[in-house]
Amino acid sequence: AGGNLYVQVPIKRSEGDFAHLGETFNKMTTELRLNQNRLIEANQQMDERRAFTAAVLDGVPAGVVGLDAGGNVTVVNPAACALLDKGEADVVGGALVEVAPELLPVMAEAERTRLYHGQASLTRRGRERILNVRVAREAAGGRVVTLDDITELVTAQRTAAWADVARRIAHEIKNPL
Repeated sequence: AGGNLYVQVPIKRSEGDFAHLGETFNKMTTELRLNQNRLIEANQQMDERRAFTAAVLDGVPAGVVGLDAGGNVTVVNPAACALLDKGEADVVGGALVEVAPELLPVMAEAERTRLYHGQASLTRRGRERILNVRVAREAAGGRVVTLDDITELVTAQRTAAWADVARRIAHEIKNPL
């Protein structure tokens, strides 16, 4: 791996088997050099893709958690860490249902289908959050879990519903008068 793959052995046709051995050696080092260059290029492309994916995940406002086939967290973005109230080091490598046991019912339902959508309540630091949870199964058996905090939306919907109830009750009270 650390050798000089640009070395070529001089070949003298008059040397017979040694010439053939030299040709074989030169061909081998050339092929090794080409394969090494292809591997280096493939690794660079993978690193670029990994960096691009990390940048995309960092910019997504929804929490994104990648799971392997065993349910262990392999990747997590900052939004998911904030929702789970944990650091990346505390989440990656552990089972998602241990990091956030509140997601266990959703994850159990998600086992039955390729794409699942549900809701879960998550309590952190005394504050309850309502999450929209989407779970998508990858071809390799892993899962991608997205978490959207819809607490404010649900609160606004409840407030609107109570305002509507209050308006109807006020109308019913005024009617007989």
